[in-house]
Amino acid sequence: MRPNTLTALLAAGLLTGAVMLASAAARENAPFILPDLPYAADALEPVIDAQTMEIHHGRHHRAYVNNLNLKVNEYPRLKTLNLEQLQREISSFDTAVRNNGGGHYNHSLFWTLMAAPGQGGEPGKALMAAIERDFGSVDALRTQFSAAAAGVFGAGWAWLIVRDDGRLAITTTPNQDNPLMDIVAERGTPILALDVWEHAYYLKYRNKRADYVEVWWQVVNWTEVERRFGNAQARK
Repeated sequence: MRPNTLTALLAAGLLTGAVMLASAAARENAPFILPDLPYAADALEPVIDAQTMEIHHGRHHRAYVNNLNLKVNEYPRLKTLNLEQLQREISSFDTAVRNNGGGHYNHSLFWTLMAAPGQGGEPGKALMAAIERDFGSVDALRTQFSAAAAGVFGAGWAWLIVRDDGRLAITTTPNQDNPLMDIVAERGTPILALDVWEHAYYLKYRNKRADYVEVWWQVVNWTEVERRFGNAQARK
Protein backbone atom coordinates (compact mmCIF):
# COMPACT_ATOMS: atom_id res chain seq x y z
CA MET A 1 0.00 0.00 0.00
CA ARG A 2 1.42 3.38 -0.96
CA PRO A 3 2.20 5.84 1.90
CA ASN A 4 -0.30 8.45 0.72
CA THR A 5 -3.04 5.80 0.60
CA LEU A 6 -2.24 4.65 4.14
CA THR A 7 -2.23 8.23 5.35
CA ALA A 8 -5.60 8.84 3.76
CA LEU A 9 -7.09 5.73 5.36
CA LEU A 10 -5.71 6.66 8.76
CA ALA A 11 -7.10 10.16 8.39
CA ALA A 12 -10.49 8.80 7.38
CA GLY A 13 -10.48 6.49 10.38
CA LEU A 14 -9.60 9.32 12.72
CA LEU A 15 -12.32 11.47 11.19
CA THR A 16 -14.92 8.71 11.56
CA GLY A 17 -13.91 8.21 15.19
CA ALA A 18 -14.15 11.93 15.85
CA VAL A 19 -17.62 12.07 14.30
CA MET A 20 -18.76 9.11 16.42
CA LEU A 21 -17.43 10.72 19.59
CA ALA A 22 -19.07 14.02 18.69
CA SER A 23 -22.37 12.26 18.04
CA ALA A 24 -22.17 10.46 21.37
CA ALA A 25 -21.44 13.73 23.16
CA ALA A 26 -24.34 15.40 21.39
CA ARG A 27 -26.70 12.60 22.45
CA GLU A 28 -25.50 12.88 26.05
CA ASN A 29 -26.18 16.60 26.10
CA ALA A 30 -29.42 16.24 24.11
CA PRO A 31 -31.17 13.27 25.74
CA PHE A 32 -34.62 14.16 24.47
CA ILE A 33 -35.46 13.06 20.92
CA LEU A 34 -38.28 13.96 18.57
CA PRO A 35 -40.20 10.72 17.90
CA ASP A 36 -41.31 9.89 14.39
CA LEU A 37 -44.99 10.09 13.63
CA PRO A 38 -46.48 6.58 13.86
CA TYR A 39 -48.10 7.07 10.43
CA ALA A 40 -47.63 9.17 7.31
CA ALA A 41 -48.35 12.89 7.61
CA ASP A 42 -51.40 12.52 5.37
CA ALA A 43 -52.77 9.42 7.14
CA LEU A 44 -55.36 11.35 9.16
CA GLU A 45 -56.91 13.15 6.20
CA PRO A 46 -59.50 14.46 5.69
CA VAL A 47 -59.83 15.06 9.45
CA ILE A 48 -56.35 16.53 9.89
CA ASP A 49 -54.52 17.63 6.76
CA ALA A 50 -50.93 16.71 5.94
CA GLN A 51 -49.64 20.27 6.06
CA THR A 52 -50.96 20.76 9.58
CA MET A 53 -49.35 17.51 10.69
CA GLU A 54 -46.02 18.41 9.12
CA ILE A 55 -45.93 21.84 10.76
CA HIS A 56 -47.30 20.61 14.08
CA HIS A 57 -44.84 17.73 14.37
CA GLY A 58 -41.84 18.99 12.44
CA ARG A 59 -41.79 22.54 13.77
CA HIS A 60 -43.80 22.90 16.97
CA HIS A 61 -42.95 19.55 18.56
CA ARG A 62 -39.35 19.77 17.37
CA ALA A 63 -39.04 23.20 18.98
CA TYR A 64 -40.16 21.80 22.35
CA VAL A 65 -37.54 19.05 22.11
CA ASN A 66 -34.76 21.42 21.09
CA ASN A 67 -35.61 23.95 23.78
CA LEU A 68 -35.80 21.24 26.44
CA ASN A 69 -32.37 19.94 25.46
CA LEU A 70 -30.99 23.46 25.84
CA LYS A 71 -31.80 23.26 29.54
CA VAL A 72 -29.71 20.12 30.18
CA ASN A 73 -26.51 22.00 31.04
CA GLU A 74 -28.43 24.12 33.54
CA TYR A 75 -30.23 21.09 34.99
CA PRO A 76 -27.99 17.99 34.60
CA ARG A 77 -30.66 15.95 36.39
CA LEU A 78 -32.71 16.09 33.19
CA LYS A 79 -30.37 13.46 31.75
CA THR A 80 -31.45 10.99 34.45
CA LEU A 81 -35.22 11.35 34.01
CA ASN A 82 -37.44 9.84 31.38
CA LEU A 83 -40.21 12.00 29.98
CA GLU A 84 -42.91 10.69 32.33
CA GLN A 85 -40.69 11.05 35.40
CA LEU A 86 -39.98 14.64 34.39
CA GLN A 87 -43.67 15.51 34.47
CA ARG A 88 -44.02 14.12 37.98
CA GLU A 89 -41.13 16.31 39.19
CA ILE A 90 -41.82 19.37 37.06
CA SER A 91 -42.02 21.73 40.06
CA SER A 92 -38.28 21.22 40.56
CA PHE A 93 -37.51 23.08 37.34
CA ASP A 94 -38.11 26.49 35.81
CA THR A 95 -40.90 27.65 33.52
CA ALA A 96 -38.96 26.85 30.34
CA VAL A 97 -38.58 23.20 31.39
CA ARG A 98 -42.24 23.09 32.39
CA ASN A 99 -43.43 24.47 29.05
CA ASN A 100 -41.08 22.53 26.79
CA GLY A 101 -41.03 19.33 28.84
CA GLY A 102 -44.80 19.40 28.91
CA GLY A 103 -44.98 20.13 25.22
CA HIS A 104 -42.69 17.21 24.43
CA TYR A 105 -44.64 14.77 26.61
CA ASN A 106 -48.08 15.96 25.46
CA HIS A 107 -47.29 15.71 21.76
CA SER A 108 -45.44 12.39 22.06
CA LEU A 109 -48.63 11.01 23.61
CA PHE A 110 -51.01 12.82 21.25
CA TRP A 111 -49.58 11.29 18.05
CA THR A 112 -50.08 7.75 19.37
CA LEU A 113 -53.71 8.39 20.29
CA MET A 114 -54.77 8.91 16.68
CA ALA A 115 -55.11 6.55 13.74
CA ALA A 116 -56.36 6.80 10.17
CA PRO A 117 -60.15 7.18 9.92
CA GLY A 118 -61.79 3.80 10.36
CA GLN A 119 -58.66 2.17 11.80
CA GLY A 120 -58.86 3.24 15.43
CA GLY A 121 -61.08 0.42 16.62
CA GLU A 122 -63.61 0.71 19.44
CA PRO A 123 -63.35 0.71 23.25
CA GLY A 124 -62.69 -2.80 24.51
CA LYS A 125 -64.71 -4.58 27.18
CA ALA A 126 -62.76 -3.30 30.20
CA LEU A 127 -62.62 0.30 29.01
CA MET A 128 -66.27 0.23 27.95
CA ALA A 129 -67.29 -0.96 31.41
CA ALA A 130 -65.35 1.90 33.00
CA ILE A 131 -66.85 4.45 30.59
CA GLU A 132 -70.39 3.25 31.28
CA ARG A 133 -69.72 3.26 35.03
CA ASP A 134 -68.30 6.79 35.11
CA PHE A 135 -70.16 8.54 32.26
CA GLY A 136 -73.14 6.36 31.38
CA SER A 137 -72.17 5.73 27.75
CA VAL A 138 -69.54 6.45 25.10
CA ASP A 139 -71.83 9.15 23.67
CA ALA A 140 -72.01 10.84 27.08
CA LEU A 141 -68.22 10.69 27.37
CA ARG A 142 -67.84 12.24 23.93
CA THR A 143 -70.31 15.01 24.74
CA GLN A 144 -68.61 15.91 28.02
CA PHE A 145 -65.08 15.64 26.62
CA SER A 146 -65.96 17.74 23.57
CA ALA A 147 -67.53 20.42 25.75
CA ALA A 148 -64.42 20.52 27.93
CA ALA A 149 -62.14 20.80 24.89
CA ALA A 150 -64.23 23.51 23.26
CA GLY A 151 -64.33 25.41 26.54
CA VAL A 152 -60.58 25.67 27.12
CA PHE A 153 -59.76 29.37 27.24
CA GLY A 154 -56.92 30.17 24.88
CA ALA A 155 -54.36 27.40 24.38
CA GLY A 156 -54.42 24.08 26.19
CA TRP A 157 -55.48 20.45 26.28
CA ALA A 158 -58.43 18.23 27.15
CA TRP A 159 -57.77 14.89 28.84
CA LEU A 160 -59.40 11.63 29.80
CA ILE A 161 -57.50 10.37 32.85
CA VAL A 162 -57.47 7.45 35.22
CA ARG A 163 -57.50 8.87 38.74
CA ASP A 164 -55.68 7.30 41.67
CA ASP A 165 -58.94 5.67 42.76
CA GLY A 166 -59.20 3.93 39.37
CA ARG A 167 -62.12 5.98 38.08
CA LEU A 168 -62.15 7.93 34.84
CA ALA A 169 -62.35 11.71 34.75
CA ILE A 170 -62.26 14.49 32.17
CA THR A 171 -60.00 17.43 32.88
CA THR A 172 -58.29 20.29 31.06
CA THR A 173 -54.98 22.09 31.42
CA PRO A 174 -53.68 25.40 30.06
CA ASN A 175 -50.68 25.78 27.77
CA GLN A 176 -48.52 22.61 27.85
CA ASP A 177 -49.42 21.44 31.35
CA ASN A 178 -50.73 17.90 31.78
CA PRO A 179 -52.33 15.73 34.50
CA LEU A 180 -49.06 13.98 35.40
CA MET A 181 -47.46 17.21 36.58
CA ASP A 182 -47.07 17.75 40.28
CA ILE A 183 -48.38 21.30 39.94
CA VAL A 184 -51.87 20.69 38.49
CA ALA A 185 -55.09 20.66 40.52
CA GLU A 186 -56.44 17.34 39.25
CA ARG A 187 -53.82 14.66 38.67
CA GLY A 188 -54.11 11.29 37.01
CA THR A 189 -52.77 9.09 34.23
CA PRO A 190 -53.72 10.41 30.77
CA ILE A 191 -55.21 7.84 28.39
CA LEU A 192 -56.75 10.23 25.84
CA ALA A 193 -55.64 13.74 24.93
CA LEU A 194 -56.74 16.47 22.55
CA ASP A 195 -54.56 19.43 21.62
CA VAL A 196 -56.67 22.57 21.27
CA TRP A 197 -53.88 25.03 20.54
CA GLU A 198 -54.82 26.87 17.35
CA HIS A 199 -51.83 25.51 15.45
CA ALA A 200 -53.40 22.04 15.80
CA TYR A 201 -56.36 22.95 13.62
CA TYR A 202 -56.23 26.50 12.25
CA LEU A 203 -55.13 25.75 8.66
CA LYS A 204 -58.21 23.63 7.99
CA TYR A 205 -60.79 24.80 10.51
CA ARG A 206 -59.71 28.43 11.02
CA ASN A 207 -61.19 29.61 14.33
CA LYS A 208 -63.90 26.90 14.43
CA ARG A 209 -62.50 24.81 17.25
CA ALA A 210 -65.82 23.07 17.85
CA ASP A 211 -65.79 21.73 14.26
CA TYR A 212 -62.28 20.34 14.77
CA VAL A 213 -63.24 18.70 18.06
CA GLU A 214 -66.34 17.10 16.54
CA VAL A 215 -64.54 15.43 13.62
CA TRP A 216 -61.45 14.54 15.67
CA TRP A 217 -63.37 11.60 17.15
CA GLN A 218 -63.09 9.94 13.73
CA VAL A 219 -59.34 9.48 14.25
CA VAL A 220 -59.26 8.44 17.92
CA ASN A 221 -57.11 5.34 18.34
CA TRP A 222 -59.27 3.42 20.80
CA THR A 223 -56.90 0.46 20.64
CA GLU A 224 -54.15 2.62 22.13
CA VAL A 225 -56.53 4.22 24.64
CA GLU A 226 -57.53 0.73 25.79
CA ARG A 227 -53.88 -0.30 26.15
CA ARG A 228 -53.06 2.76 28.23
CA PHE A 229 -56.16 2.20 30.36
CA GLY A 230 -55.02 -1.35 31.08
CA ASN A 231 -51.54 -0.17 32.02
CA ALA A 232 -52.93 2.50 34.32
CA GLN A 233 -55.21 -0.02 36.02
CA ALA A 234 -52.33 -2.47 36.48
CA ARG A 235 -50.37 0.16 38.40
CA LYS A 236 -53.17 0.73 40.92
